[in-house]
Amino acid sequence: MKPRIYYSEGQKAMMWDRWKQGDSLQMIAQMFDRNHSSVQRILAECGGIRPAQRKRSRIALTLIEREEISRCLVAGLSLREVARRLQRSPSTISREVQRNGGQPLYRATLADQSAWDRARRPKLCKLAKRGMLTHIVSSKLQLRWSPEQIAGWLKQFFEGDKEYQVSHETIYRSLYIQARGALKKELLEYLRRTRAMRRSRHHTQKTENHGRIVGAISISERPASAEDRAVPGHWEGDLLCGSHNSQIATLVERQTRYVMLVKVVAKDSETVVSALIDNARRLPRELYKSLTWDRGSEMAGHKRFTLATDIQVYFCDPQNPWQRGSNENTNGLLRQYFPKGLDLSGYSQEKLDEVARLLNERPRKTLNYYTPAQRFAQCVAATN
Repeated sequence: MKPRIYYSEGQKAMMWDRWKQGDSLQMIAQMFDRNHSSVQRILAECGGIRPAQRKRSRIALTLIEREEISRCLVAGLSLREVARRLQRSPSTISREVQRNGGQPLYRATLADQSAWDRARRPKLCKLAKRGMLTHIVSSKLQLRWSPEQIAGWLKQFFEGDKEYQVSHETIYRSLYIQARGALKKELLEYLRRTRAMRRSRHHTQKTENHGRIVGAISISERPASAEDRAVPGHWEGDLLCGSHNSQIATLVERQTRYVMLVKVVAKDSETVVSALIDNARRLPRELYKSLTWDRGSEMAGHKRFTLATDIQVYFCDPQNPWQRGSNENTNGLLRQYFPKGLDLSGYSQEKLDEVARLLNERPRKTLNYYTPAQRFAQCVAATN
């Protein structure tokens, strides 16, 4: 059994640097020949959010000044004379000496360390001081709005009233750092990803290519209007998988971020393509011009889909899921409603439509905090 290790401040700083770069706990722990739990203990104390570097106030007494105080006291000088020499208030010197043992026991090094320890205190954040704002944020989190959506909505809804505006970073920190005492830890379960610690934005889990598609048309041949989101009607799709070989098809429109969910009873190409054909017929032709998919074998029958709907299918390059960024992000949002390991086969199409409605009524930062439903309704009205 390895002896207990006490990490230095330098080692902890190295952990935080690697965590910010996106390294896993196990990768960081290997630097110290330890198991991941050894590093997790350090990072979990702050919820995976690096604590701000402590620094002394510019008006606080320095160690040099405290050493001068100690020398003057040994020399028998009065506190007023000490204050005059340091160009400080006599009351400042008096308080400094009295709180550190009085004139006979005053020691500069001990006094400086005590002052540093006393300065460590939790600072109340905005949410902890304003109960109504906390209530609003909590209610929106329970609707599965992200902290960034809440912050954007507050800025728009309470325009000009700074008392009811808060940054998404403050919301995240209040959730992950419970010492702030603002938001309950139970609200973490309403976040898109219900992890115990906040993860670096650089962390990624790349997936392997699903297989080869015969006659696949590359995403590089997709129209420029689809690439720059200039016009609506260009969709991205994928399968969201659950336990017991269950799955649902997820579709998102690139311009409006409008989501549709399609029930599929099996993962074979025949079943998936047939379900997508039926779904495509629910929309006006002007609002369904193309579909971009990954290289999954479930779209091996893409030519049948195109013949039935006159909708061209484009495929991402191998091992490049980011080329369907809107859909990848949407699948992350959907994990709030369909966690990994959940059997999806029991969900009816009506229930899937309800989940899609909830998602489409959430404001999006990329839409200037309008909802996908609002933007898509505008597109539908324009086609009539």
